Amino acid sequence: MSVIIFAELADGAIKKSSLEAIFYGASVAQLIHTEATVIALGSSTEDELAKLGNWGAHKVLWANDTALNENNAQVYANLVANAAADATVFIFAKSSLSDAVSARVAAKLKAGIVTNVTDLPEVTSGFKVKRSIYTGKAFATVALNTSVKVIGIKKNAVQPVLSNATATVEPLATVLEEKDLGVKVIATHKASGTVSLPEADLVVSAGRGLKGPENWGIVEDLAKALGAATACSKPVSDADWRPHHEHVGQTGLKVAPNLYIACGISGAIQHLAGVNSSKVIVVINKDPEAPFFKSADYGIVGDVFDILPRLTKVLTD
Repeated sequence: MSVIIFAELADGAIKKSSLEAIFYGASVAQLIHTEATVIALGSSTEDELAKLGNWGAHKVLWANDTALNENNAQVYANLVANAAADATVFIFAKSSLSDAVSARVAAKLKAGIVTNVTDLPEVTSGFKVKRSIYTGKAFATVALNTSVKVIGIKKNAVQPVLSNATATVEPLATVLEEKDLGVKVIATHKASGTVSLPEADLVVSAGRGLKGPENWGIVEDLAKALGAATACSKPVSDADWRPHHEHVGQTGLKVAPNLYIACGISGAIQHLAGVNSSKVIVVINKDPEAPFFKSADYGIVGDVFDILPRLTKVLTD
């Protein structure tokens, strides 16, 4: 019996969202008196993977195969399910890849699956988890009664506490045949930018209050000063002011950074659905009646064309 955590690799390093999942999985393992095992698929280094002990991992099963560097959800799901015959709980981070893998693992193992989990499970009487529903407006408590359980955690579900432990890294044997690669990734086009939006701790986002794409420099300058990712509202991406991969909201990306700065965004409910898991929300808008202020932790009533350059100056001086 063990807890298995699926870890996503990007350029040989474990993604930030997966680190949180590893800590969460290690905490679950403590609750049910077992060990946390991480499965990593693709190119990395033993030293990099051994560091996952800092996040609570006891062991890492590593399939070091360049054929696994492409994000093939079907292949990943087969390997995860086959590698963990004695596992009772599988933990996945929140991402487009992990969502696809977790659903396939649950189907293969006939496991109960709950996503958007926001807290550690209650295990004193059965196995119950709390999940976010209605785009964060409510919570539901769900009992998992299957022998195998699959959990997808919501971002910022736990606050990791690191240690100085080292994980044992063991090879995970893989024999990939042509039939296993029925779906092949033939090209990957990565979004430009220095900070990945889904993984960002800090996000500076802007809306129609910027009046046009020619004014986006003040947003990018502030983001650069903070080391943040940039994002935008749906009307902005629809107007092609910004690339669609920066669209945050109900029909775009859902982010959960430590700090989300919204500049010139009114705060429609569709946008809030994509950002309401942020730890701290700062709203800058010249309209004191903007709906976004009701959801903000901090608000600045003022013109973004005045406020943003002043903030950037303070940060860079």
